[in-house]
Amino acid sequence: MRIDDYSFGRIVIDGRTYTSDVIVFPDRVISNWWRKEGHELSIEDIDEVITETPEVLVVGTGSSGLMRVLPETESRLKGEKIKLIATPTDEACTIFNDLMPARRAVACLHLTC
Repeated sequence: MRIDDYSFGRIVIDGRTYTSDVIVFPDRVISNWWRKEGHELSIEDIDEVITETPEVLVVGTGSSGLMRVLPETESRLKGEKIKLIATPTDEACTIFNDLMPARRAVACLHLTC
């Protein structure tokens, strides 16, 4: 998977356009991803990611970086030995592309705020 373009509320992945938050796995995209609490990333929001056991989880915290990763989510990822990178979504897209395919990475991307 490769992120071709990102702008507020819109992302293009492998030529396909999405207009809602996404989780990008090495082999698929989950669209219409939403969190238990809109601007907080809880462990329940990424159960499927943890099951996949990536080396790195890249979290796009939105255009302005308003979404935050809860401390218990950070702790769980650390316990699972999954490196967390949380940054505004434009930077998260670049980081994800730079990591792939050399490292097994997953990206959870908030497209607005």
